[in-house]
Amino acid sequence: MKPIKRKYLKYLLLGVICFLVLWLWPQKKEKENGHPRDYAEIIASGILHAATEYNSISFYVDGDTVTGFHYELIEAFARDKGIQAQVSPVMSFGQRLQGLETGKYDVIAYGILVTSELKDSLLLTSPIILSKQVLVQRKPVSEYDSLFIKNQLDLAGRTLHVVKGSPSILRIRNLGNEIGDTIYTNEVEKYGSEQLIAMVAHGDIDYVVCDESIARAAADSLPQLDISTDISFTQFYSWGVSKQSPVLLDSLNSWLIKFREGKEYKKIYRKYYGKE
Repeated sequence: MKPIKRKYLKYLLLGVICFLVLWLWPQKKEKENGHPRDYAEIIASGILHAATEYNSISFYVDGDTVTGFHYELIEAFARDKGIQAQVSPVMSFGQRLQGLETGKYDVIAYGILVTSELKDSLLLTSPIILSKQVLVQRKPVSEYDSLFIKNQLDLAGRTLHVVKGSPSILRIRNLGNEIGDTIYTNEVEKYGSEQLIAMVAHGDIDYVVCDESIARAAADSLPQLDISTDISFTQFYSWGVSKQSPVLLDSLNSWLIKFREGKEYKKIYRKYYGKE
């Protein structure tokens, strides 16, 4: 296998460092015992707390600059509302949800797969992007490579690694029902999608399910990877807020509908996705 390119390795290492710093840094007790804030309280404080994932699409550090698709969008929203956005990379989807419940975060500024199950636990904004879940695996070493998954039927009895709490778990379960066999999942809490993808490239694990945009960005730097097997259809992805923040949801939706029609959004989208 070819070595990881320097740029991708930098993203990977910085992601791990950021996660460890945030994980080990002592949290103020009152933060954990807080409550979800709605729009008026956020505006009064002047700061919007957002959680996202550290990866080369959503949020990453490039030299002395913080950038990323979701980072730039939430920064634009805060700017237009006259407040500051404080964005934290949180690798575990479950921890992002918990952060909403305790008021540690006001919004999950990350592409959340819209499912009926999630609609019971949080409020989802109007769609941010269209994407799908894909299987990340290594390219076959021969025509008879038994590890290589050629189609969804080959997933029977395999173990797929996912970020803990990921909405893709529900899709994997449904896919198991569709093919009439069990597909096992291993939920990983300490790493994000890009770190799991790097583990596939190195042969530490065999399969990861993640968002296509993240997989495609990784595959550009890791040519030994295959991302051709779809796990889901193309679906809507949104941001999420607490059910106790309906006015914040309305504000985000109104802003997103207008912002997506402008030149700034199109420029940001092309920067990370390379297409309209």
